[in-house]
Amino acid sequence: MDFFKDLNVGYKAGTKDNYSGRKSKVKNQYWHQEISAANIEDSLIENKPNIGIIGYVCDEGVKRNQGRIGARKGPKSVRNQLGKLPIHFENKHIVDFGDVICVDDNLEDCQAALSKIISKLITNKVLPIAIGGGHDIAFANFNGIKDAIKNSTKNNIGIINFDAHFDLRKVENQPNSGTPFNQILSENKNASYFAIGIQQQSNTKELFEIASKNNVSFVSNFECETFNIDLKNKLNLFIEKVDYLYITIDLDGFSSAFAPGVSAPSSLGYAPNFVYQVITFLFQSKKVISCDIAELNPDFDIDNSTAKLAAKLLDFMVLNA
Repeated sequence: MDFFKDLNVGYKAGTKDNYSGRKSKVKNQYWHQEISAANIEDSLIENKPNIGIIGYVCDEGVKRNQGRIGARKGPKSVRNQLGKLPIHFENKHIVDFGDVICVDDNLEDCQAALSKIISKLITNKVLPIAIGGGHDIAFANFNGIKDAIKNSTKNNIGIINFDAHFDLRKVENQPNSGTPFNQILSENKNASYFAIGIQQQSNTKELFEIASKNNVSFVSNFECETFNIDLKNKLNLFIEKVDYLYITIDLDGFSSAFAPGVSAPSSLGYAPNFVYQVITFLFQSKKVISCDIAELNPDFDIDNSTAKLAAKLLDFMVLNA
């Protein structure tokens, strides 16, 4: 694995075997018919894909954060549901580049490996959509974006995080799924952060203080019942000052009625329709450079409802990209 040289990480190339669904004599009706697969270690990304899917098989960050482990099973669960969905997009070539896999509890190397993949995809003009895995995926995704644009004069990255939590905890002993945005903001002057769906009962006063000190923009879960003009105006101001948008969705921001299969479920979250509307708005800016979906935990899912939601979110991103 020369591509992952010096990294203690596992990797499995993409395969269409991860996708299945209804058989159809008509071509290009379902995801399992349309998806292609490839190995990210190949020197050239052939056939010029528009969108690259990559799995982040890691819940070490969740474990360190004292959460309920199981998120490493998320990518497989999402693909199982994604293959069954009908497609309504055209002229988009989507390739699954497989999984990076955390081994020996080495979160840091797994993050570094994902960063390399994200950077390679962006450099080749491919929109990455990563599937977690814990929300420590965000630190990896951001660093991949940062590496891809390092020679550009446009280097202001705006993070849009759909989440019940700020994930701004300070790194004490080791980074985890609750520290990614503190790490990002501490290390990068050109990063801006907007959190959507923050729940007061899920964040300490210290985290609100850290958010204030770092000029973090946010709206609470109670402001997410509808995508109203006030939120549009706030997002427009945020979008105008950045060159790129990185969208990250932590599934625990949704109400547990829609997303029971997460590490930290909440009954006070938002509904999918709200997120769909905001995603459409964000993609209209033409600034989206990378995306991910985090914290699916199939061990606690009910009738695959959270996996189905994640798959439909990914499909909706592709539709709007």
